[in-house]
Amino acid sequence: MRAAVILFPGINREGDAARALKQATGATPAIVWHAERELPAAVDLVVLPGGFSYGDYLRCGAIAARAPIMKAVGDHAARGGLVLGICNGFQILCEAGLLPGVLMRNAQRRFLCKLQHVRVENAQTPFTRRYASGQVVKFAIAHGEGNFVADDETIERIEAEGRVAFRYSDAEGRVGDATNPNGSTHSIAGVFNERFNVLGLMPHPENLIDPLVGGVDGRALFASLAA
Repeated sequence: MRAAVILFPGINREGDAARALKQATGATPAIVWHAERELPAAVDLVVLPGGFSYGDYLRCGAIAARAPIMKAVGDHAARGGLVLGICNGFQILCEAGLLPGVLMRNAQRRFLCKLQHVRVENAQTPFTRRYASGQVVKFAIAHGEGNFVADDETIERIEAEGRVAFRYSDAEGRVGDATNPNGSTHSIAGVFNERFNVLGLMPHPENLIDPLVGGVDGRALFASLAA
């Protein structure tokens, strides 16, 4: 699998994403600057990593979504290519119209940085096939605007079509207000597009690929993509 990681001003997780991809595939992904207009040839996967693109001015991801490289990312997705957006990358994908909804300020109006349990909702996709549906995993979260919001019709469609990828939960998989860190609608932590080739999620699986830093629950996502 050939992968490219997009680098915007203010992004700071490109190295973590690249490391996770190299561990899974054995190949170092290309780092693509936001001002480029083309992706490397024969790329299978494009990753928009976490961070604070453009200092989170206007709305998180709003400026990055209009970067020159994003047309190429959109064209790649339209051809059926895989796109993964993590945290700020998720925000960028929503602002670019590649995913539904928007990420709003956390309900508590404060930045959150901690380990968080999430429940796998759909394990039948290229991103999640190495997990089991209903499996509870632990990822890291680090965001101030992770509250996923969409209109009622969009939420109903996402739920009915199985497009919720991950949901915030406790260690036993229970979902509710007490286990929802940011107020996200239906405790949604990640969503797919209609073709299931674009995934955005707020938690950071790339942080949990090494037991020395707290666990390896994120490995399966990158192993799924490599497979």
